[in-house]
Amino acid sequence: MPSEVPRSLPRGPHRLAREVVLASQRGRLLDAIAQVVAEKGYGRTTVADVIDRAGVSRKTFYEHFRDKEGCFLAAYDAGVEVLLATMREAGDTRGRVRAYLETLAAEPAFARTFLIEVAAAGPRALHRRREVHDAFAAFVAGAAPGRVAEFAPLAAVGATQEIVARYVEDGRTAELPALTDAVTFFYLALLRPM
Repeated sequence: MPSEVPRSLPRGPHRLAREVVLASQRGRLLDAIAQVVAEKGYGRTTVADVIDRAGVSRKTFYEHFRDKEGCFLAAYDAGVEVLLATMREAGDTRGRVRAYLETLAAEPAFARTFLIEVAAAGPRALHRRREVHDAFAAFVAGAAPGRVAEFAPLAAVGATQEIVARYVEDGRTAELPALTDAVTFFYLALLRPM
């Protein structure tokens, strides 16, 4: 499979491998649900909205996902993987914080989905959010300079999520990178070795 998957496919007959076509369709569906949910909210988003935005058929949607929730959770998980990968590559605490904030600022629809709309998506999404917060806390704990208080990493994740969510709710997503120094400061304060 080529490393670069086309976002839109040529019309009519083509010689693209089935895997490329499926990857393109899935990627467009994930992008579409993030965009539509950010605009309309999870509760008001329909499968019809998603397929219209993605430019695929209803049949294609159901070849990839059982329902709207499945598509939403897949988009959520894909975004989380991008965030964690970006942070892993960033180096020190400040670099990781900056990478997190810059990634969200560059993807405002995902930022809204990741931080706000996930709460409206039901029990499975809330459970998944808890798992994601635990994964972020484990990542933070692994980068701490020694043994820290038991809930310090989760407190750092929760505080960051709350501050960032307020910026996103207020339409200030583009300003997130400006929070780098403040968020780094309280991360370092919470993660002081015991």
